[in-house]
Amino acid sequence: MSRKAPLLCLTALALLLGASLAGPVNAGTPAQFIDTASAAGIAEVESSRLAIQKTSATDINSFAVEMIKDHTDANRDLKAIAAHHNLPMAPEAEILDRARKLILQVQEGESFDIAYVANQIKAHEDAIQLFKDEAESSESPELKAFAIQTLPKLQMHLDMARKLEMSHHKGN
Repeated sequence: MSRKAPLLCLTALALLLGASLAGPVNAGTPAQFIDTASAAGIAEVESSRLAIQKTSATDINSFAVEMIKDHTDANRDLKAIAAHHNLPMAPEAEILDRARKLILQVQEGESFDIAYVANQIKAHEDAIQLFKDEAESSESPELKAFAIQTLPKLQMHLDMARKLEMSHHKGN
């Protein structure tokens, strides 16, 4: 196995995490929302770390840095709410283990950039729906407030990702 193979596997894993873990889900109970939202947040952080390593585009790099900061902050806040409810958050290792079964090849360079941006759009669309559902029907006032507070930032991320998509598809 070449030295690039493990990195490609990790890249694919992180991109799949963003798409698969943030997928449309009815928030249901507070525990289900915490589990799904924290998994999606961890996926955002991991895929964005890889984007920083792989991209040569400064706009994608800047976007990825912002995703790491914002989703790390959100996961920290969610962890505090989970502790208040005595609900565990899924460990990062468990989330990564669930996604390892779905690995596919991801290209380097411009192909990676396009795949990353497309993933960010899908992941944020799904996260927005998850958070809207929680804001509308949460059993927990704290989680409802968290969802309402986080929604504008998720929408801003989606708008940023769509702008990146337009700028990186010029001429295609």
